[in-house]
Amino acid sequence: MHGAAYQHTLRLFFIGAVVCFLSACGFHVRGNFQVPENLTEVSVQASKRSEVATGLRRALAQRQIAVVPYSDGTPVIEVGQEKLDRRILSLTPSGQVAEYEFIYTLPIRFVHASGQAQEQTIELSRDYQDDPNFALAKTREFELVIREMRSDAVQRALILMNQYLRD
Repeated sequence: MHGAAYQHTLRLFFIGAVVCFLSACGFHVRGNFQVPENLTEVSVQASKRSEVATGLRRALAQRQIAVVPYSDGTPVIEVGQEKLDRRILSLTPSGQVAEYEFIYTLPIRFVHASGQAQEQTIELSRDYQDDPNFALAKTREFELVIREMRSDAVQRALILMNQYLRD
């Protein structure tokens, strides 16, 4: 019994040491990072139908950053018009498209409370296998790929926000 208690204590000590090491080196779970303490509110400017802006507002609220209407002195995130291009990667022996690469671009502009602006373009790409025999399933898969790319764009926008809107 004494040996089992010792092993349990040793295991707990090891887990604690690993957790301390990871937090000391700055490791954070993906999508979980520190926002600047002075950033308590931000204005998000985008078209009303922008799914990225909706995701960005939700992610900011989760981080206790208030999304407020534009006013002087408030940092601004301007989400531009997203663009989706596709490029053929491969063809079947019969000449049909077998694989595409989707290229998603999203211009984004950060305006600091001081008025200084920084423009960036988020660019993501995904390979997509096409099969005309499964058109309905591929349509759903395509929608899932686009939703995933938009979600990744939100995460990248948050990382860029963290970089450009700090004091």
